[in-house]
Amino acid sequence: MKENSDRDNTSDDTKEEAQAEHVPEQRVIDTGSILAGDGRHTIHCLTIIGQIEGHTILPSQDKSTKYEHVIPQLIAVEESQQIDGLLIILNTVGGDVEAGLALAELIAGMRKPTVSIVLGGGHSIGVPLAVAAKHSFIVPSATMTIHPVRISGLTLGVPQTMDYFQRMQQRITKFITDHSNISTERMNELSTNTKELVLDIGSVLDGPQAVKEGLIDSLGSLSEAVDCLYSMIDQNRQEQEKRSNGSRSSGKKPLKFAQGK
Repeated sequence: MKENSDRDNTSDDTKEEAQAEHVPEQRVIDTGSILAGDGRHTIHCLTIIGQIEGHTILPSQDKSTKYEHVIPQLIAVEESQQIDGLLIILNTVGGDVEAGLALAELIAGMRKPTVSIVLGGGHSIGVPLAVAAKHSFIVPSATMTIHPVRISGLTLGVPQTMDYFQRMQQRITKFITDHSNISTERMNELSTNTKELVLDIGSVLDGPQAVKEGLIDSLGSLSEAVDCLYSMIDQNRQEQEKRSNGSRSSGKKPLKFAQGK
């Protein structure tokens, strides 16, 4: 009986170890994300690829990022005490405008250090997602397409439709210019360029051009992005320690948020 009990315990331990080994694999399969670190820093790596899927489900053969899967991850990263920062890897053709802006606003509103890196492409609504991070990178071979907003499906040929397009474009442009070093005038020039694209209007910027225009902060690849994120995490820790020491020396009690009724 004792031998059987020992065998059962050994079998259970082996199963738990096997399950633990497959957790990172399953996270990649389910959400396209993974936890990584160097022992002193723990970062959450989030990939945004293919099309940004919004309120309409895309065909099964299309690669897509579902915004309802990304939103809970962003909240979990922001509130987790075990995660120090967020690395966003972008290779997207764009997609749903409202879904993309929703994700970009969440990323921009995070307190934790965030770094984005554009690989392959960060087109259309991928541009706000790239600039939403506190520091953005792009590899030299990547490209970013800037063009006016467009809509698929039934469109009414009335002045209100054009007014709606203009207001939506203004929202996108304002977000990009607020979170990068490019001016509104230059963004409008690039998005209404008629001399570059054959079947569309707009501009395509490669890595060096995106940095030169002030759209992206730095030219670099994975190692530079990770080093930047680690540096931001260290700086964030130092600032938190200073605030903690300052509140102790002053003897002031920490402020509390007023609770709602």
